Amino acid sequence: MILEKIQSPEEVKKLDPEELELLAQEIREFLLEKISHTGGHLASNLGVVELTIALFLAFDLPKDKVVWDVGHQSYTHKILSGRRGMFEGLRQYGGLSGFPRRRESPYDAFDTGHSSTSVSAGLGIAQGRDLLGEDYWVVSVIGDGALTGGMAYEALNNAARLKKNFIIVLNDNNMSISENVGGMSKYLSGIRTGDGYNDLKKGVVDVLERIPGLGSQMIDRIKRTKNGIKQLFIPGMLFENMGITYLGPVDGHNIRMLQKTLLEAKKLDHAVLVHVITKKGKGYPPAEKNPSKFHGVDPFDLATGQPLKEKKYPSYTEVFSRALCRLAKNDGRIVAVTAAMPDGTGLKEFAKRYPKRFFDVGIAEAHGVTSAAGMAAAGLKPVIAVYSSFLQRGFDQILHDVCIQELPVVFAIDRAGLVGSDGETHQGIFDYSYLTCIPNMTVMAPKNRWEMEDMLAFAVSMGRPVAVRYPRGEAYRGLKAFRAPIQYGKGELLYDDSGQGASQARLALLAVGSMVSTAEHIREKLKERGISCSLANGRFVKPFDRELTERLAETHEVLVTLEENVLQGGFGLAVADYVHQKFPQVKTFQVALPDAYVEHGNVSILRESLGIDSDSVIRALERAGLLEADCGSLKDGQGEGVGGQRE
Repeated sequence: MILEKIQSPEEVKKLDPEELELLAQEIREFLLEKISHTGGHLASNLGVVELTIALFLAFDLPKDKVVWDVGHQSYTHKILSGRRGMFEGLRQYGGLSGFPRRRESPYDAFDTGHSSTSVSAGLGIAQGRDLLGEDYWVVSVIGDGALTGGMAYEALNNAARLKKNFIIVLNDNNMSISENVGGMSKYLSGIRTGDGYNDLKKGVVDVLERIPGLGSQMIDRIKRTKNGIKQLFIPGMLFENMGITYLGPVDGHNIRMLQKTLLEAKKLDHAVLVHVITKKGKGYPPAEKNPSKFHGVDPFDLATGQPLKEKKYPSYTEVFSRALCRLAKNDGRIVAVTAAMPDGTGLKEFAKRYPKRFFDVGIAEAHGVTSAAGMAAAGLKPVIAVYSSFLQRGFDQILHDVCIQELPVVFAIDRAGLVGSDGETHQGIFDYSYLTCIPNMTVMAPKNRWEMEDMLAFAVSMGRPVAVRYPRGEAYRGLKAFRAPIQYGKGELLYDDSGQGASQARLALLAVGSMVSTAEHIREKLKERGISCSLANGRFVKPFDRELTERLAETHEVLVTLEENVLQGGFGLAVADYVHQKFPQVKTFQVALPDAYVEHGNVSILRESLGIDSDSVIRALERAGLLEADCGSLKDGQGEGVGGQRE
């Protein structure tokens, strides 16, 4: 096999054209075999195999820098840069990341994970190169979907001012361009990047500029005429008019043509965009037929494309989808907004049933939030479904455009808490912190599937900004018997063991969202050891239930808060501050995530390593002396929580 011989980029350059084609085929076979076992991003990686090979042929990595937008399509890049042997641990705890990571390899020029960032990052690297007087090429790869993000256009606007080479590769796997236009574009690209053409153009301009009075007018008229002709033949006039030379479109699965075009792009002394046409999922019929389904996959059967693990119960996403459709059936003012993720956020069914009330804004979370605010101002009830880590990109819009005006926008925040294999850039562990600091914002988190339905209905009827935050994966089916009506700012006391007598509980657990089930398991395990423990479901992160908090503080010696969010700015510290002001004798202990970015891995393994699973919490309570008769080891009514120390 050719692939087994490739240990470094230099060995790719030694292959002849036929061997390069075989290499592409072997890489696809390798990706299918590995990803079918580990899970990962499949369709996008199958689509960029030849493009990646061409980049390794045209450039000298790691001296030259390639920045991958989003980065989930960087698997071939990792294979060719010496990490093929690490794919058994792809996206596993302690294993190979599914995204570029600078600390993982010198071949990864920039850490990426969110969309529309590569042009900005690449431009910054190029500017650093020029300022420091260094000599290397910089390439930013960006997808056509990522160009819906405003940040990409901000970067393109600045890239046009660059006076040295900077290459942007537009990986277009969706746009259809006819053969005639494609052929003409290739022809014109070759002429326009030739040394003779550029030298002639510069010479003509120099001569005309010397003509007093008329030279500048003649240059302007020639430019207008030239641009008019370009409009007829070249589909990249948007970029040309910005001052970025456009090359393409190029067949993204023709290694020779890709290499030739990239080498031509290197001749220019300014920003150039190479438009590459690829097919998502190429080489695997199920992924070609349904690239969205095979964007990110769990382990699957290679022969059929079907997932190996059968789903038995609905996920929180599915519960949200069904509940929203039911609510929309009876309320024509409910509309749904997504940022290019109708499948991932569960809005596909809503779009099918109510197409006129469904809005996909593309990869543009900031615009999505403000457009939802506009809809609310016009009298609609917008529900914007978005992943927790992606909503970070719309923080300013939440604060200024939604909450200042107290507009009734509902944020359905999916993938909240630890999400697992996608790692640092996708863990939704900051939303309590960045949402609760905003005035006029309400934040809720359901304990199970039924509370999810109730909270969504309550949120839509509130008439104010509100976020419902729920985790990835199967919706919890426990605690079904506890379904008290949702009341604004009110929690739910599930088990009260603070009665009189020797068995009176000294410890109370106050949990929110996904951590309610963890708290339930803690209570059950303590009960087996003869230790009584009360349990409350906070429901509201902001405003948290002060009345319930006071009741627990009045009847218990220790109050433990549990949340799947970083400690700083989270639920636990807010509760602790309140308790310490009103009940200084009560000890508090916060179970939360550390002040750190959490790497990729199985969620169960991550929870254990971070100390927020039930057994780890019990051990932490033991170390703090909170499960013994005397709790005096904690001073000043303060406790050191899992994930950080109270300040």
